[in-house]
Amino acid sequence: MKYVDTWDLDSIFPGGTKSPQLQEKLTSLKAEIEEYRSHIQNWHFEDNKSAEPVKEILKKQEKILNGLGQAGTFVHMFHDAYTNDEYANVVMGQVIDLSSEVENITTTLTKKYVAIADTEWQSLLADPELATVSFRLNEIRDQGKRLLSEEVENIITELNKDGLSAWNRLYGTTVSIMTIPFTDNEGKTTEYSVGQAMNRMYSDPDPSVRKQLFENWEAAWTKFAPVFAENLNHLAGYRLTLQKVHNRDHFLDEPLEYNRMEKETLDAMWTAVANQKQPFIDFLNQKAKVLGMEKLGWQDVDAPVAIGDVEPPRFTYDDACDFIIENFASFGPKLTEFAKHALENRWIEAEDRPNKRPGGYCTSLPEWKESRIFMTFTGSPSDTSTLAHELGHAFHSYVMKDLPALNRRYAMNVAETASTFAETIINNATVANAKSKEEKVTLLNTKMENATAMFLNIHARFLFEQSFYEERNQGIVSEQRLNELMLNAQKEAYGDCLSEYHPHFWCSKLHFFIDDVPFYNFPYTFGFLFSLGIYAEYLKNPNGFEDKYIALLSDTGSMKVEELAMKHLGVDLGSPDFWEAGVQLMAKDAEEFIRLTNELM
Repeated sequence: MKYVDTWDLDSIFPGGTKSPQLQEKLTSLKAEIEEYRSHIQNWHFEDNKSAEPVKEILKKQEKILNGLGQAGTFVHMFHDAYTNDEYANVVMGQVIDLSSEVENITTTLTKKYVAIADTEWQSLLADPELATVSFRLNEIRDQGKRLLSEEVENIITELNKDGLSAWNRLYGTTVSIMTIPFTDNEGKTTEYSVGQAMNRMYSDPDPSVRKQLFENWEAAWTKFAPVFAENLNHLAGYRLTLQKVHNRDHFLDEPLEYNRMEKETLDAMWTAVANQKQPFIDFLNQKAKVLGMEKLGWQDVDAPVAIGDVEPPRFTYDDACDFIIENFASFGPKLTEFAKHALENRWIEAEDRPNKRPGGYCTSLPEWKESRIFMTFTGSPSDTSTLAHELGHAFHSYVMKDLPALNRRYAMNVAETASTFAETIINNATVANAKSKEEKVTLLNTKMENATAMFLNIHARFLFEQSFYEERNQGIVSEQRLNELMLNAQKEAYGDCLSEYHPHFWCSKLHFFIDDVPFYNFPYTFGFLFSLGIYAEYLKNPNGFEDKYIALLSDTGSMKVEELAMKHLGVDLGSPDFWEAGVQLMAKDAEEFIRLTNELM
């Protein structure tokens, strides 16, 4: 089938960021926000202890947040697809201003929740409609106990626009004007965007191309590193100050709370990874031999592998979409029909062109109860995996779309569950369809990209971020020291098995500069391993598993992850045993790659 690989943005707000309809939307939201403010100001629990005023306030809150989400998502989508659109930041500023107003008003509401006596609060939650969202309401109230006075919290919210949010936007703006030069064999030099350079640097089969791009890549980030060092230091310093004034004793308290998990769970996961990573280091060492290298360089970790005359498989976008639909069908009809609908209705921006930001993501259009996917498709098997990954995210949101709004907010770590599950289906199907041992080697290598990313690359990110925040607590961390911390983290995580590392990775990785979620990286490894556990259960008894899977996804917004795992999988996340079992599943692929390549070479 033929699919269109660009978003249908005009169906949301015609005319781009200067859309009159978008401005009308923002104007109407401003009026709704004032009405929301009035309702909260006039609600006094002592005067009316029934649940009705709270339910009315929650309905107004949901309507406003959906509207702001719709507008904000559109502007982000447009800017990411066309980074040369200068007006996007202007409109995003309008959205941020309105969001700040809502945040201030909601702080007042949270303060009123906190002021209600515990016994009366429990009586309020006995209302059937509020009982269904009691987990989230209790969570909001508990977090509200950390808040300072309304006046101070309002000031903080205002300052965030020129603090955390501003530092994040500065990073994006700076990256959008960067280019990476590449000179081909005929002497022609092309200036790649960051996204284009990254895609080719990691996927090109020619090691000389990868090496030139990596050298130019490192040089480009080195040039801008003083800006990014300022950026990262002030973003982290701002965050640490906020954490301290809100009585958080450690910089991990906030991300653990955000991800609804215990420190014991995080420690158990990383202990399992550290203890079980040797098969993946052996895989990288074997890959180096296959590629005729003594050791892999940083740019070679995800390089394609081909033995003999086998060429790395390439996919057209249409072929990738058809392959995903075909193999989703082996799991269940609901996932399959959803993916078809998303692909046929232009929910995906995948075109490979200049002026796009790097990376990929899935985002939400809450008023429509729909998702949209951003990526750049270049034809590699990993691009097909990425498309499946993001469709998994979208399916997660889809199965929750009719739940109460408060129960649709799931934490980031479980957000990676559905995406990784969908990706696993496609990766396993790709390997199973191999026509020869040589092709299977190529596809196993692609599949192993996930394992090395989750167990080595993201472990390095976590180690770096942890050491950086420890030092940032004492003062500014210099660019040189940031490089040292990153090199130390990479060498520990990779077992020092690479010939060269990426000291400026801390500034080339967007995830360190995201403003709303501290320690953005470890939830990926959590979701990957958690998903492997679910996939193992599916393999044991695939009949009717799709409905059980949907039930688990539906609960992700209304309980802590430890409770979720116990309820649906019967496992204790505080034990390294669960995590080690997941790591060992991927170790089998590493061992199979080594066995086949030894046999073929």
